[in-house]
Amino acid sequence: MEKQLYLMRHGETLFNQYKKIQGWCDSPLTEKGIKQAKIAKEYFTREKITIDSAYSSTSERASETLEQITDIPYKRIKGLKEWHFGRFEGEAEFLNPKLPYGDFFAAFGGEKELDFRQRVATTIQDLMAHETNQHILMVSHGASCRQFMRNWSHTSQVDQKERLGNCCILKFGYENNRFELLEIINHDFSMI
Repeated sequence: MEKQLYLMRHGETLFNQYKKIQGWCDSPLTEKGIKQAKIAKEYFTREKITIDSAYSSTSERASETLEQITDIPYKRIKGLKEWHFGRFEGEAEFLNPKLPYGDFFAAFGGEKELDFRQRVATTIQDLMAHETNQHILMVSHGASCRQFMRNWSHTSQVDQKERLGNCCILKFGYENNRFELLEIINHDFSMI
């Protein structure tokens, strides 16, 4: 039986609002971020999707987002954390190099890109391999979601070149240890 993974980015945070780099450092959701998560919840309600299992990054912004979506018990998983940006954590976003970042942050105590991608991909693969339920929600981070997409781009026809917005949901099918990106759900936040 195919399982469905709903991999979701957290809602807007204080650091997002202030345009600060946040990987392993954390900041709380803003009121807008909470509203974004509630709008994302409406997707699951509208599509009649019952979340059977849930996981979040150990970052507060991810767990707080997940708690707006469902009230089922969930596990916080370190492997779902964002890219570690080393000494750039908490600094202004304009200090970021141009994309792709590659191994830029490793020279400053952060993670190499492929090490980061492997961490996220292995974590999600292990969780899904042991999962007995069908509809699984994982709340993580923008770069984490993007790196997981890249890891499975060879099996997927769906893509999005633009930045993954807050509370964007990546719907993956999972069967026989293989993921396929089926849909990218972007929400309309114009009323917030």
